[in-house]
Amino acid sequence: MLRHIPEEPVSNAAVWCRRLAVFSLPVAAIAVILARANAVEPQASLAVLGGAIVVALVALLLFLAACVVIWQEGRRGLGEALGGALLAAATLGYPAYLAVQAVRLPVLSDVSTDTADPPRFSTSRAAVAARAGFTPAGFDADTAERQRDGYPDIEPIVVDLEPDEAYQLVLETAQSRGWRVIDQRPPGGRSGVGHLDFLDRTLVMGFADDIAVRLRPLAGQTRIDVRSASRYGRHDFGANAKRIRQFAEELQAGLNEK
Repeated sequence: MLRHIPEEPVSNAAVWCRRLAVFSLPVAAIAVILARANAVEPQASLAVLGGAIVVALVALLLFLAACVVIWQEGRRGLGEALGGALLAAATLGYPAYLAVQAVRLPVLSDVSTDTADPPRFSTSRAAVAARAGFTPAGFDADTAERQRDGYPDIEPIVVDLEPDEAYQLVLETAQSRGWRVIDQRPPGGRSGVGHLDFLDRTLVMGFADDIAVRLRPLAGQTRIDVRSASRYGRHDFGANAKRIRQFAEELQAGLNEK
């Protein structure tokens, strides 16, 4: 007579690990979609993303609990636990990268190639309207010191071009990077200084960042100073310094083609 041997029960921790992980991934995606579509305030989308991160972290804790239970009691559910852990890791991948950057890089949200006299953001009606009434705060001495310590390579850009030519090169480079011009003043007048304001978007969440570019004439050259500032949070995770570096590299590449 055949006897039916009951299967070992499935670990509840493994089941809930998978369920929560499956839930966290679309919630994180919804947060990104809402932010990029400007459907809600940035703080609201960040709150949704934070919720997804918490859920994913709980899923990882349940994965560890499931592994212990499966090892000690021989319960089933290892596949579900592993699947949940992978989904949770996918949700936490980018936040984990930002956490590493937050530890490794200085706490800055405003970076300039000129820390002594950074370019000022335009307060013209057009610029303020494009920024929805927002104007970045002043560049204080503490910010300047932390930047010099953290990003010693961020320096003024000097090109062997007359100011008018350099101005056009800046516009072309900004356009190739997808920056939106919100104010511009070509070089000229008594000082010969030119100025441009741009808006850019962060890669993942699509938050608006502000950029100011100043051009000063030198003898047969033009000095270009760039300032990039984030609107939200005290830490930009290196985004502004990276933006300035990439802009300088593309500017140099455009100069070499002339």
